[in-house]
Amino acid sequence: MCRRQSTITPQDVQRHTATLGQKHLRLKDFSPRTTAAVLWTLLCYACARVTSLADACSTLKDAPSDSTAHAALMATLPALASLQLRINRALQGDLPKALRQRPQPLAIDLTLIPYHGKPHTDLEEVYRSKAKHGTTHFHAYATAYVVRKGQRFTLALVYVRKGQALKDVVRELLRLAARAGVRPRYLLLDKEFCSVEVLRYLQHSRRRFLMPLPLRGRKADHPRGPGGSRVYAYAKCSRWSRYTLTNAKGKKATVRVCVKCRNLKGERGKHGRQPLVYAYGGGLVPGSYPWVQETYRKRFGIETSYRQLRQACITTSTRNPLLRLLYVGLALLLRNVWVWLHWEVLARKRRGMRQLNLGALPLRQLLLWLQRFAEQLWGVCEEIQTQRPIPT
Repeated sequence: MCRRQSTITPQDVQRHTATLGQKHLRLKDFSPRTTAAVLWTLLCYACARVTSLADACSTLKDAPSDSTAHAALMATLPALASLQLRINRALQGDLPKALRQRPQPLAIDLTLIPYHGKPHTDLEEVYRSKAKHGTTHFHAYATAYVVRKGQRFTLALVYVRKGQALKDVVRELLRLAARAGVRPRYLLLDKEFCSVEVLRYLQHSRRRFLMPLPLRGRKADHPRGPGGSRVYAYAKCSRWSRYTLTNAKGKKATVRVCVKCRNLKGERGKHGRQPLVYAYGGGLVPGSYPWVQETYRKRFGIETSYRQLRQACITTSTRNPLLRLLYVGLALLLRNVWVWLHWEVLARKRRGMRQLNLGALPLRQLLLWLQRFAEQLWGVCEEIQTQRPIPT
């Protein structure tokens, strides 16, 4: 029996993206010429080219001017908290039902976007962290990500302000995931979240978690020998242990520790044993040392989602955190659409798990489709005004 074949086109991808985004973000018509549909086409085009909204307007021949497009966006966007809620609803709009039927492993992390300007209205808009890309100032966003093959959706997005406790960030991400109907099986977190406050919250709420344990304390060349958690850095064999963290206020949190030693075998010119130190708890019971290592390796998929975010994020120099949040949310929305297309449309159904073919439509190809759609709709401006002609 022959299988029925179907096709998808750039028009289909643009229509689905705009319909999903408009359903939840609810952009309004600014004028008869600058409608919500026009804004979605402009935004998708700017995302696809990783350029600014002003450049997108000047490149497309029949598009509205950059000032009109900017005014239209500012006239329709709600307050920051409301916009964040709408973006999260859009991110969760295409989730498969299977993700809600049983608990799922979730990864949680922060992404920092370098910022070299002054705050827009409030000093707390700009997050402070270690120097990166020539600055210690960032716009920070936390995300929750499903760690499941073929269904690696970004579930939740939270704008992180300066001084905001990471415990509150984790709580908000889990609340948004629960609102989507997704229950966490266990949490995979970055070592930045390994603090007394976060650990006490996870243990009190009985959330199973796994994260690297930061190595702090005396080094081996100290007269008294290594101390603190750094003693695990000199382990020669895998083992289980316990460790108690203490913060500046004297509060403590005790976690279980897994030390997994692996042979480097000449990797990057290095030899010998390398201990990988993890903290876990909240009821999580690892089966073996390799299980801990392999399970945590799956968390690095969220780093891939951040690389894909940068491939589809509108560039801007605005100080307005509202527009910056919108642009990050749109990039993650496009990535979720890409994941949904591969799972629901492009995957081959068979017994067991569906067979994925990520080469059928790479993310870059999807973005090129959105770019070509806008260029075919409005045309490309291929001439500029000059003071004098090119000499012949």
